[in-house]
Amino acid sequence: MGQHPVLGYLVWAILFGALFAWEGIALIRTGDAFPTLSDAMRAVMRYPVGRWALFALWLWFGWHTFVRGWHFLLRDAS
Repeated sequence: MGQHPVLGYLVWAILFGALFAWEGIALIRTGDAFPTLSDAMRAVMRYPVGRWALFALWLWFGWHTFVRGWHFLLRDAS
């Protein structure tokens, strides 16, 4: 069994922690001009180019997360 990429786990933990902290601060400070994630998504989704960009990002993320490592679907028949 290979070694676990501890640095990768640490980076993901920091990214998700920052994301949750952003949302928590934005929800606590509702009177300020501090946008929540839904506000940011609403601003991006307002335009068709933004919707297409988010869809492309969603496809890319899904491909690299779920499909890229599945060799049984793409193995050679020979």
